[in-house]
Amino acid sequence: MDNKPFNNKAWFFVLPVFILVAISAIIPLMTVVNYSFQDTFGSNKFFWVGTEWYTEVLNSSRFHDALIRNLIFSGIILAIEIPLGIAIALSMPRKGIWVPVCLILMALPLLIPWNVVGTIWQVFGRADIGLMGRALAELGVDYNYATNWLDAWVTIIIMDVWHWTSLVVLLCYSGLVAIPEAYYQAARIDGASKWKVFRYIQLPKMQRVLLIAVLLRFMDSFMIYTEPFVLTGGGPGNSTTFLSIDLVKMAIGQFDLGPAAAMSIIYFLIILLMSWVFYTLMSNFGVDAPQKEVD
Repeated sequence: MDNKPFNNKAWFFVLPVFILVAISAIIPLMTVVNYSFQDTFGSNKFFWVGTEWYTEVLNSSRFHDALIRNLIFSGIILAIEIPLGIAIALSMPRKGIWVPVCLILMALPLLIPWNVVGTIWQVFGRADIGLMGRALAELGVDYNYATNWLDAWVTIIIMDVWHWTSLVVLLCYSGLVAIPEAYYQAARIDGASKWKVFRYIQLPKMQRVLLIAVLLRFMDSFMIYTEPFVLTGGGPGNSTTFLSIDLVKMAIGQFDLGPAAAMSIIYFLIILLMSWVFYTLMSNFGVDAPQKEVD
């Protein structure tokens, strides 16, 4: 029989946390849910419309186009930043005076605020005064992110890779330095190649940090707003209007509170669903795989 004393007074210590979470997250979320089922004609008068706004958003080509842009953008970002981050982490020194130097250099882009990053690349890419834009113009490359959709996409992708690949590098590097030296000694005794060491030692040991990296980069790239808004404002046309930018235009620009609230809930559920899919796939990856010898 368990005679361990049970003290309910401990709940009083976590009560402030519950209140803080309720004020900062649950109450605003419930307010958005409330708006998503109502319509207003001003004077603070609301009318129940049921799921009308959800149906309207889900059948809207505007929402579909922005969602496709977001999915393409996140797919490109993950396809570039994850392998690139792993490659850079593998090439970084594990011992010596260059370790802190490399870590500081990797951390620097992460310290720059998002709106500053957008401003930097806005100026950097301008053909008249920007270093990159001017250099491309001198080379005869017709580059203008303000009028060409492909140039705008390439610039936003390069900007995001420059800003956030460091996060993947630091996470992968932390996973690499945590691998015990005994694994590498055993691989050297067996005469394992660099590829075999990476495939059967380093990659499995980095699985958990890679899971964190993929989740963070997916969620952040899917919610990207500030950098493309500062750089292109969602243009040219609507070519870089992602869901977050379209949502702000609908809520603040058009003041369509009902559709904007419904779109917010759908947007949140998509991120939640995609994150769960990534987590499930990566958590189960290799669980049932047979152990292989490093030879």
